Amino acid sequence: MTAVHYPFTAIVGQEEMKRALLIVAIDPAVGGVLVFGDRGTGKSTAVRALAALLPPMRTMAGCRWGCDPAEPHAFCAECRSRGATRRRRAKLVAVPMVDLPLGATEDRVVGALDLERALAHGERAFEPGLLARAHRGFLYIDEVNLLDDHLVDLLLDVAASGENVVEREGISVRHPARFVLIGSGNPEEGELRPQLLDRFGLSVEVRTPETLAERVTVMRRHEAFTRDPRAFAAAWAEAEARLRDEIIAARARLGAIEVPETTLEHVARLCMRLGTDGLRGELTLLRAARALAALEGTMRCDESHVAAVAPPALRHRLRRNPLDETLATIKVERALAELMPS
Repeated sequence: MTAVHYPFTAIVGQEEMKRALLIVAIDPAVGGVLVFGDRGTGKSTAVRALAALLPPMRTMAGCRWGCDPAEPHAFCAECRSRGATRRRRAKLVAVPMVDLPLGATEDRVVGALDLERALAHGERAFEPGLLARAHRGFLYIDEVNLLDDHLVDLLLDVAASGENVVEREGISVRHPARFVLIGSGNPEEGELRPQLLDRFGLSVEVRTPETLAERVTVMRRHEAFTRDPRAFAAAWAEAEARLRDEIIAARARLGAIEVPETTLEHVARLCMRLGTDGLRGELTLLRAARALAALEGTMRCDESHVAAVAPPALRHRLRRNPLDETLATIKVERALAELMPS
């Protein structure tokens, strides 16, 4: 029986987190999403709900890696070797959502020798790991700030290249591994390594609801879902379908979104004012603003879209000054206020 996930549209509050997840669903090139905040605030629920919400994706039939038929330039070696006949065969599959446990071994993550086939048939065959399963989908790491350093290094290499290379035990395998990295955690339990932090396109903060109305609504919906998940999901099916259609439409119009020169200059000035290192901040901010414009149904990306996504795109890229206790979000908001025309 198919598992029933909590509907994305039924999540109460946490608007910044939901918007960030929708942005990377529309344009995965924005990068991953880092969700930091209190326990029990719906972080993992939102991630799983998003994967269940998204429309199925087309893959090459029989491909172990799930190659996209529309991108022959990114085919794996197996799909390239089979030529044009293979390109005509495709199937629809659910967008993968793969959990990376904190205690996972390197073999489980990258893949290793298939011991069963080796012992039973004497064949050296490759057993794909979690990175292969996550290709073109989401790789979710709960408590990402507690991830072992050797796995962090491995993820950094794969995230940079979009490819997983395994050479061990007489096996040499190279396969595509492009995924949206989603991490969640509690900042009180430790900080994230700067190298991995920089790989997340957006960083959002979630907090426990502070109003009585929100808390009551959360409890009421949770009880209804626990009592009858299928009936609850059916009640939200129409809202889920509308949002799914909006995502599909946003993806279709993304490439045609106009970004005027004034918006480009606004993005550059904001990053210069905040002193962000490198150009990744500008590129991520621009992509996120354009994806938000596509989601809203407009064909022009302007300063309002930049302002909406600037905090999650830049707050984790600011240089830390131990003598300045001003919150990163406040710094971004102040810089926006100074740059916005009166």
